[in-house]
Amino acid sequence: MGSDTTARATTRTPVRTASDLVTAGLIEPEHAAGISRLLDEFALAITPSVAETIASADPSGGVARQFVPTLAEMVETADELTDPIGDDAHSPIKGIVHRYPDRVLLKPVHVCPVYCRFCFRRERVGPGGEALTKAELSAALDYIRADPEIWEVILSGGDPLVLSPRRLADIRDSLEAIDHVRVVRIHSRVPVVDPLRVTPALVGALRRPKPTYIVIHANHADEFTEAARSACARLADAGLPLLSQSVLLRGVNDEPASLARLLRTFVENRIKPYYLHHCDLARGTGHFRTSIADGQQLMRTLRGRISGLCQPTYVLDIPGGHGKVPVGPSYLETGGEGRFDVRDLRGTHHSYQDADARADACDGRRGSTRRT
Repeated sequence: MGSDTTARATTRTPVRTASDLVTAGLIEPEHAAGISRLLDEFALAITPSVAETIASADPSGGVARQFVPTLAEMVETADELTDPIGDDAHSPIKGIVHRYPDRVLLKPVHVCPVYCRFCFRRERVGPGGEALTKAELSAALDYIRADPEIWEVILSGGDPLVLSPRRLADIRDSLEAIDHVRVVRIHSRVPVVDPLRVTPALVGALRRPKPTYIVIHANHADEFTEAARSACARLADAGLPLLSQSVLLRGVNDEPASLARLLRTFVENRIKPYYLHHCDLARGTGHFRTSIADGQQLMRTLRGRISGLCQPTYVLDIPGGHGKVPVGPSYLETGGEGRFDVRDLRGTHHSYQDADARADACDGRRGSTRRT
């Protein structure tokens, strides 16, 4: 970039416009008009914390690529969708997405502290994506109360941790009072992109007798500033189990060293890697997507390189709302009659005979002896 690093590092207010991007040194002035047109459709927000992270790292690197808009977002392909994972088809009432029998998403708010340039809900979040009204939230909670199969409620959005501690506590208390809801999960970027929000009051709003799992979204190890690490520690020290979710992104984490570093950083901060998502077919995001074959090879490489603690499940959210399925590499090939060819972590092939097939063969031999 032509602008100096000092200008970027002194950003103390959120970046929300093309002009802000120029002032912060995140885009060149000649790109401002095109980016401004893009932002008429897809929201922009970069917190001061993230702006400083970009300034202190590579201004065109893995953190910047996630949050700084580019004209590549204006390129759409025929397979991209406005609702790539089928939220609308599975939303029986405002604020609820019910895709699986035992769990629902509850989306109390549709704003985020930052807007990821690859977001699968980029058509729905942003300024004007207000929180549910009191009546709408009440109706959503009534929906959950009425279905005894709902075992888990996942707070999503938007980012639920932008809500005040008081509002979060009210939602948690309401869920706590529903007997068949046994587990609450909260998906958030806040601990890494706006860590000062993770105050004692917010942590207190999250702690309840029923288990509450915090799933932290991060895609590059450089997102873990000292402030972010401290925010995660405050959650972990309060007894809140931490999981991760990441998206496989071209130019961010799509090679073994960068992804290994991210996954190890999660574990070092007491965050268990949970999901690595294949990038969804959201409009204007083709420059982020890898092939599934590339993702599988990446996961195969990591299986032999880093601890099992660091291994997430590589998943594809099937377009249309048909749910997530694991799409990682397989190490087994069927040979017939209970025989398998097994590939080890070095790529060497081994023969394995399944125990059930051996038992069937033994039963057959014993039966033959009894018949004679």
